[in-house]
Amino acid sequence: MIKVMLVDDQEMIRVGLRAIIDAQPGMEVVAEAGDGFAAVRAFEAAAPDVPDVVLMDLRMPGVDGVEATRRIRRAHPASEARIVVLTTFDQDANVLAAIKAGANGFLSKGVRPPELAAAIAEVYDGGGALSANAARVAIGHIADDNSVPVDSEAARLLEYLTVRELETLKAAARGLDNKQIAGELHITVLTAKTYINRAMMKLGVSDRAALVTIAYKAGLRP
Repeated sequence: MIKVMLVDDQEMIRVGLRAIIDAQPGMEVVAEAGDGFAAVRAFEAAAPDVPDVVLMDLRMPGVDGVEATRRIRRAHPASEARIVVLTTFDQDANVLAAIKAGANGFLSKGVRPPELAAAIAEVYDGGGALSANAARVAIGHIADDNSVPVDSEAARLLEYLTVRELETLKAAARGLDNKQIAGELHITVLTAKTYINRAMMKLGVSDRAALVTIAYKAGLRP
């Protein structure tokens, strides 16, 4: 059973998310919070049986989703809890800030219920959910931020990727999921997932969001 925690300052949104998640086989909402500060307290209070996946609103009064993500991540690595940021602001500059704070995925609140459930399952399994719009925003901020130097070590590691792994990585950097990558490259979904996993291993990252960030820091462009 995947244990999910909901963090959003709007009760109606939490009610809707709970209804969607509790209707999915193998998933259940085990905790809720109305702001970032309450989220950190509730998460710690759940220890040692902490939620597997946290759905974190980005914009909340007081402690926002970025800071709450950062505080949870300080004490709990991604191997203990996965965090997916949910927001209506796909074009918000905080897309990259949330990823840097330790978020494992970034989705719009406008995703359909099946997409939300699939994202939770993928993140739980060690992947990372990143919407196409969020990927473009993250990429744009990295590209426009002249203060972020090219990571020479990451750039060197790209040389170890095969042609197919690079093609898959470029597709992932555009926000495509494994099914979409498979269709674009005319390969199976399992093969696409294998290429992504190999790329993450070679680049030393553990999820898709971090994969996109490090790829662009290394100078890779789709």
